[in-house]
Amino acid sequence: MQLISTISSALPPALPGIAGGAFSAIQILASATSFRAETNADTRAQYSKFATNANTASTAASKKKGEVAAATWPSQVGMMVIYTPALLASVALLQLGSLPAGTLGSISIPPPSPAAVLCAVHFAKRVCEVLVVHNYSGRVERSMSSFIGFYYTIVAILIGLVSDANPRAMPLMVGGTMFGVGLAGNFYHHRLLAKLRGDADSNGGDKTNYVAPKGGLFDYVAAPHYLFELIGWLGIAIASNHLNVYLVFTSMASYLSGRSVAQNDFNRKKFSSDEWPETRKNILPFLF
Repeated sequence: MQLISTISSALPPALPGIAGGAFSAIQILASATSFRAETNADTRAQYSKFATNANTASTAASKKKGEVAAATWPSQVGMMVIYTPALLASVALLQLGSLPAGTLGSISIPPPSPAAVLCAVHFAKRVCEVLVVHNYSGRVERSMSSFIGFYYTIVAILIGLVSDANPRAMPLMVGGTMFGVGLAGNFYHHRLLAKLRGDADSNGGDKTNYVAPKGGLFDYVAAPHYLFELIGWLGIAIASNHLNVYLVFTSMASYLSGRSVAQNDFNRKKFSSDEWPETRKNILPFLF
């Protein structure tokens, strides 16, 4: 009991009560299962390049059986549905938390925290990238976009409500620095991907064809943009000083690590060994 008490006192605060415990348990379950789900072609999230393949196959199968195919959106619309609600929720909480006490009557919104600001910046960046950086093809199921958008909105609300509004200087500095590195690295590798697709399009290539990524950490791993995104999420967690935000990071790490394995498998099948060496790692250079 003394050991448990010592460990508990060393951990950041967590959501209280039965509801808080249930929410934490769901986060732990997601952290434990997302990696395996994303490495399985039958259970991974069907969007991006995987949505294109899945939707094509499912549409053909539905036509053969006389079934109605799942409702879809163009990929860019689907990605906006994924990120925009979380951005709006983040900004709304920041604005409401800045109001004078008593403005909302009995409703209490915590003051804006550094972690909540970082979260809003993250989703603002993602929305801007969807609008002006990425080149999209194919379609995505509406239900998938809506579910992921709902999840990200819950994440944004969680961070806005529970994060420490006055974190200590060292965690804030470390978290903020990690977030900045993650943001810049993620954007840089997204630009590399967009430029490769743009070059293929300008040369008369099929917009649905993929080009082997190169440059930056793409020379070492399949998904450096995921690696930097995780660095950013860890920075938010450190700045938040809250256990449930750390669990957001662990679930993201599980999900994106599994996604990177799927990405690497896709690249090995799509490209020659000269374009994409079999020894190239998934997300961590030289390690995994």
